[in-house]
Amino acid sequence: MRQKLARVLGGVAISALVFSGTAACKADSGTEEGGSSAACDLKIGFFGPLTGDAAGLGIHMRNGTKLAIDQYNKDNADCKVNLEQYDSQGDPAKAPPLAQKAVGDTKVVGLVGPAFSGESEVGGPIFDEAGLPVITPSATNPTLTTKGWKVYHRGVGNDTSQGPAAGRYIKNVLKAEKVYVVDDQSAYGTGLVGEVKKVLGSVTGEDKIQVKQTNFSAVVTKIVGSGSTVLFFGGYYTEAGLLLKQLKGAGWKGTMVAGDGVNDALFIKVAGQAVAEGTVLTCPCAPATAAKGTFVTDYKAAFENAEPGTYADVSYDIAKIYLEGIKAGKVTRADLLAFVKAYNKAGTATGVTYKFEASGELDPAQVVVWAFKVNAGKVVPDIEIPKA
Repeated sequence: MRQKLARVLGGVAISALVFSGTAACKADSGTEEGGSSAACDLKIGFFGPLTGDAAGLGIHMRNGTKLAIDQYNKDNADCKVNLEQYDSQGDPAKAPPLAQKAVGDTKVVGLVGPAFSGESEVGGPIFDEAGLPVITPSATNPTLTTKGWKVYHRGVGNDTSQGPAAGRYIKNVLKAEKVYVVDDQSAYGTGLVGEVKKVLGSVTGEDKIQVKQTNFSAVVTKIVGSGSTVLFFGGYYTEAGLLLKQLKGAGWKGTMVAGDGVNDALFIKVAGQAVAEGTVLTCPCAPATAAKGTFVTDYKAAFENAEPGTYADVSYDIAKIYLEGIKAGKVTRADLLAFVKAYNKAGTATGVTYKFEASGELDPAQVVVWAFKVNAGKVVPDIEIPKA
């Protein structure tokens, strides 16, 4: 930064720079057209899986965050904000040391994430104690906003919106009479299945698997034997793909329905295109590929023509909330937190009005739930599921 150069050059050079009209982040005056020096070199963190089995979901969120920051820096080249990445691999056991690392870096003034509910549960107390503002684009377990954390916010609906919507889709669209449910015992998967069961009332059978499990022969036998025509799965895309592949291999003709943890193109890769065809995937979000403004074009230009995946647009809008606050001079964690709590504007990509309740939940009036379907090797929008 230029103030570092000024310290080297000394007072004479500083005067020369000032009188020559050179723009700089001025540590002495604290003012300039682009903001104060305190706003320079601050960091926004992304917390979620960038490697490992769940990386497909995290990379799109990171990319949305990065796109917003890169665009901001292009317009504020003299006073940039940096992206700090915390790769959790989607594993709650890895979250605490990463959370400590984030709060220990005083330049980090806001966090996009954590991406998953399990890592949010263990990281939340650490972020809260440090006063680090958090807005998750994707962690949907409803209990996360009941912990009394002052810093935690959710940029999408929770599983009390997604789960019932999935249940209504199964009942009203698929008209299934026999439904089997399986969850992966994660905070996310178990919570989502619980909400689906409330709507269905009764299920033909239920079972649990484990994250990173690869052999599902026992549960496959139960599902096939139950006569169920629909399986609702609560978990993430790797296990969902392997389970469905083994189910179809055993002759099961039914339809898998799953939540946003499976809503990624890598699910098709794991299951195989023919096996995945017709699978229904829900999300408390609108299609990122139909985002507003120039987001889709900008995303594809920035990331080798890749289509924006689930929550890429939400992450972009969340990052822009922080950037707007920094631009307005909210350069401490406390000031940026107050800015987030008072925020009430529509995101440029999603069109959602980001307005948070006292608990940190997104205003319920802004929550939508969509059903997507695997068709011809792609996850494509099906319908916005009507509210009850």
